[in-house]
Amino acid sequence: MNAQPSTPNLAAIKQRQQKAWSAGDYSKIGVIFVVIAEMLCEAVDLRPGRRVLDVATGHGNAALAAARRFCEVTGIDYVPAVLEDGRKRAAAEGLLVDFREGDAEEIPFPDASFDYVLSTLGAMFAPDQEKTANELLRVCKPGGKIGMANFTPDSFAGQLGRVAAKYLPPPPPGLKPPFLWGTEERVRELFGDRVSSLEIQRRSFIFRYPSPQFYIDLSRVHVGVLREALEALDASKQDALLSDLEDLVDGFNRSGDETMMVPSNYLEVVAIRR
Repeated sequence: MNAQPSTPNLAAIKQRQQKAWSAGDYSKIGVIFVVIAEMLCEAVDLRPGRRVLDVATGHGNAALAAARRFCEVTGIDYVPAVLEDGRKRAAAEGLLVDFREGDAEEIPFPDASFDYVLSTLGAMFAPDQEKTANELLRVCKPGGKIGMANFTPDSFAGQLGRVAAKYLPPPPPGLKPPFLWGTEERVRELFGDRVSSLEIQRRSFIFRYPSPQFYIDLSRVHVGVLREALEALDASKQDALLSDLEDLVDGFNRSGDETMMVPSNYLEVVAIRR
């Protein structure tokens, strides 16, 4: 008899993800992606007064960008610590955002609750891609828009994930890489005929830091997957991982001086719900 493919333990994977994202201070990394969120809000053409949901909001980049456009905004994430950062940012700007705990695979709202459903470099990391796509579509009103920004597999961010993965236990069989969300083929497959329009633009974001070493020192403390990998390794393998990371940065760096200017491609996705 043919062996049946194993089903990955998604609950265990999500627990590990939550632990990784809770480590360090994600705001030290995520704040640089504000421009991606602002561009996404322009791409979906947000209208003031409309209901907006930011899924896997992190510390609120897209939620805050939508609030600046006078929308009625909710941001959900399954890591309480980052939500508190979002609340502090909203208070500092005098913006109204309802930050609450919630899972991209089980969005805690009824069907057709929102005019716009957004995710900036967040929902792509949920382990069950099909379930996540279903939920994004479910809570969006017919005729409403879903907007996503997802790093591509060939991007610097995608390759960073591959470097870290070399030093981590192999993923369970059947688990799809998050960076598939950064391919047009996969996005079309996930949304299928449940959208009446799907516009996809390939864009580039630039990681700008004072130096490659500054970025590496910051990332080893605050990038969850990298911190997790380093903590699991002995000293020699830690050195090997950091050396691989230095090589990756050097290969992408376009600054021509002591600073770091590394481009990283991403897909900007705008879909209209049927």
